[in-house]
Amino acid sequence: MRADRLVATLLLLQTRGRVTAAQVADELEVSERTARRDLEALSVAGVPVYSQQGRGGGWSLIGGARTDLSGLNAAEARALFMVAGPSSSATPEVRAALRKLVRALPETFRADAQAAANAVFVDPVAWGSASAPQPVFLEALQQAVVDGVQVRLGYAARDRARTTRIVHPLGLVMKGAVWYLMADTAAGMRTFRVGRVTAVERTDDPVVRPDGFDLGELWQSIAAEIDDRRITAWATALTAPEMVPMLRAMFGANLVVGGPTSDGRIEVRIGGRWSGSLASSLAGFGAQLEVVAPIELRDTLRRVGSELVATYGTHPVSGNVRA
Repeated sequence: MRADRLVATLLLLQTRGRVTAAQVADELEVSERTARRDLEALSVAGVPVYSQQGRGGGWSLIGGARTDLSGLNAAEARALFMVAGPSSSATPEVRAALRKLVRALPETFRADAQAAANAVFVDPVAWGSASAPQPVFLEALQQAVVDGVQVRLGYAARDRARTTRIVHPLGLVMKGAVWYLMADTAAGMRTFRVGRVTAVERTDDPVVRPDGFDLGELWQSIAAEIDDRRITAWATALTAPEMVPMLRAMFGANLVVGGPTSDGRIEVRIGGRWSGSLASSLAGFGAQLEVVAPIELRDTLRRVGSELVATYGTHPVSGNVRA
């Protein structure tokens, strides 16, 4: 990504004093033309970079101007490499860029940054789950977002219906282990699951970004809307105060804690994707959680309880199964 190259180029200027476009190209594994264009971009952006022609010439920072990764201090440099270091779940491209950056860091920062890069390992896969492969078109979409170009997107919906449309890719979000593309379309803002993308074809047209667009804010609003749609069943229940932390851990944002009742228990509301799954989740709490509404859910739990008693309460183990 160009931003990675510009930062790396700036740090090379800082640590080496003077560099040629050829040296930058060799270090960052790009063409000499690209390196020269990046050096010129730094100058245009206001960085005090100048070129000197002739023998022994090259590019330098005016007056020996220095920057520590665009103003980062030592603690911030460590944090950067801890979050996206070689041992994290960062993409290979990000890890490669960071390896180049760590070579260009000031000597006083370098040891701490290298140690921080190996201090954290992120495993996004839950216990008992298989690791999902990276979506086929993730890299192509990342590049389209960075380059700011529209793409012709092939997509397979949940019902397997296939569509093709022109979209303005605005950003990518990773939720758990799943990648989503946020894009503007002729029908408005849409969210696409990257794993369902079937084709990505770049166009020559630039992305038009909505005024005030903020990827984080947009995702938070969409995530809240999705959560609301996923929750179709609610239960009102009573439980002991000491059970509330366990309920929070299990149900998270789908738990609403109310006030105490006359008998000292706490009233709570618990949401689930559908009534059957909610009943299954609540049945495991037994007498520690009393559902008071809706009546249909109480009936379901009563039936489940009767079935459990019939299966385990009075009958010996059937067949030749050993206890």
